[in-house]
Amino acid sequence: MDNHSLAPTIMVDSEHPEVQAFARQHGHGATARERAVALYLAVRDGLRYDPYQIKLTPAGMKASTAIRHGLGWCVPKATALAAVCRAAGIPARLGFADVRNHLSTERMRQRMQTDVFYWHGYTEIWLDGAWRKATPAFNLSLCERFGLLPLEFDGVADSIYHPCDREGRRHMEYLAQRGCFNDVPLAAMRADFDRHYPGLHDTGGDFLADVARETGAAAQ
Repeated sequence: MDNHSLAPTIMVDSEHPEVQAFARQHGHGATARERAVALYLAVRDGLRYDPYQIKLTPAGMKASTAIRHGLGWCVPKATALAAVCRAAGIPARLGFADVRNHLSTERMRQRMQTDVFYWHGYTEIWLDGAWRKATPAFNLSLCERFGLLPLEFDGVADSIYHPCDREGRRHMEYLAQRGCFNDVPLAAMRADFDRHYPGLHDTGGDFLADVARETGAAAQ
């Protein structure tokens, strides 16, 4: 662990007033582990997961932007968790991996032309002398509505995607780890997205409505 994992960066903007306020409001607990777990749950469930809102710009990827709008895809949500942890005095950084997502929507499959999600983002939090992986992407209501197993985080065990959903269908498969960063490696991400997903820009549409239509679930 080094001091860089406590300092604000361009996109992990932990000094931003909205990030600071979020950390104060939700970061309750007597220990760093308790505060980190509380912040994880607040980001997981308080920021709605929406992979149709991908904006690969510094402003679009800032933690404060995700907190202000109350939504984000996996990378902005991981960035938000890293930022509020830093704001609470808990070292945090970003981890990235390539994953195969077996439960995408038809709109995403058409735009991406692959089921591989490059640069899936999660957070690593320094607790009790070790880095712990935390993945706050899917909010609890989304999991309940669409049959996914929620990702819990206790500050001890790593919280990473489940391989299967509640029905035993394949869900997420980790293909490669890309390492850890103190800020979002935006230039590298944009280069890979341009190469692999030329049709992904400005996906648009209603993610919840699409998943509801494809799964038969309610889209409230």
